[in-house]
Amino acid sequence: MSNFQAKLNDYAKLCVKVGINIQPGQPLVVNAPIEGVEFVRLIAKNAYEAGASEVYVNWSDEVITRLKYENAPMEVFENFPKWYADGLEDYAKKGAGYISISAQDPELLKGIDPQKIATNNKSSSMALREFRNYTMNDIIPWCVISIPTKSWAKRVFPNLSEDEAVEKLWEAIFRATRIDLDDPVEAWKDHMKNLKEKVDFLNGKELKSLHYTSSNGTDLVVELPEGHIWAGGGAINSKGVEFAPNMPTEEVFTMPLKTGVNGVVYSTKPLNYGGNLIDEFKLSFKDGKVVDFDAKVGRETLADLLNIDEGAKYLGEVALVPFNSPISQSNIVFLNTLFDENASCHFAFGKAYPTNIKGGEKMTDEELEKHGVNNSLTHVDFMIGTEDLSIIGETKTGEKIQIFKDGNWNI
Repeated sequence: MSNFQAKLNDYAKLCVKVGINIQPGQPLVVNAPIEGVEFVRLIAKNAYEAGASEVYVNWSDEVITRLKYENAPMEVFENFPKWYADGLEDYAKKGAGYISISAQDPELLKGIDPQKIATNNKSSSMALREFRNYTMNDIIPWCVISIPTKSWAKRVFPNLSEDEAVEKLWEAIFRATRIDLDDPVEAWKDHMKNLKEKVDFLNGKELKSLHYTSSNGTDLVVELPEGHIWAGGGAINSKGVEFAPNMPTEEVFTMPLKTGVNGVVYSTKPLNYGGNLIDEFKLSFKDGKVVDFDAKVGRETLADLLNIDEGAKYLGEVALVPFNSPISQSNIVFLNTLFDENASCHFAFGKAYPTNIKGGEKMTDEELEKHGVNNSLTHVDFMIGTEDLSIIGETKTGEKIQIFKDGNWNI
């Protein structure tokens, strides 16, 4: 077995044993691009060896996706297939684990009618709302990972040949996911333990607010709701089994108070949203809501994102990531949120994770609203970290704590 094949198998094993932490008799659903067939077969092999009852794969193809957007009428995008949503729900009810491979060409839908994209994003969000309750409440284990595709690799490394770009992106992914270390599974367990130490410190402080400032103009105060919970690294599903929702992950995160965000924030990395890029954008908040915005690239796409529903104009996640994280130090802009969000402090438009507030996973939508928890059909991360970012936390007793200094942890 070649060194690359050994790493590929280690990666598949890591996704199954740590990412999902598959249990005997548990089904596994994998969402994957067709270019990933070799890797998906390794996931299936490792999953069955670990006791999975079934591995079901939803395949996608960028060429067919593009053809659909170019040729299908609007009514197709207005009506997300019910059978697909029902299928995902059916497996979720059986307690399945879900691995999603995020590897899209960031400019796949460049030049496509933006109304088709916006309509599809909204109809899919509505159709998958019940299924997403299973993942956003950690009822079932889920894990987002990535593999290189030719189109994506060429966007990241445009000056290399296709094969060289794919090889270099594989190397970057292996480093980011700790596959280049002697024992990736143990390395991940140690990493999640380190993140948990930060989580425990922040939860022990019961912070009331965070004040973000940076020389790029960011000056934002984010209030945190009573009973908020910080999380990071691993999560626990409804059966008490630990899993890792994102690989890689460098973040510690919680939710903001829906109506408690005020000031201005500037993005620091491109956002790949629905096959289009949004870049160099600025957001102004008042009482939690985006009241003004602009973008040098993709302004119309950003407007469509904010208009999915009322909740899309509010924040649902506050995430802390050191500027010196391994992904940031790679100096690669991945044009893929899974990686770029783990190179930078970030926020998310839209729905908050109910698990980020005490008892939230058992609350109704109305109860969550009363506790200041944002609800939306969407949840989209965007990056705001800089090398001089300062974050000062204030506790309920008025104590001020410098949580981030010069872009990195200060605790």
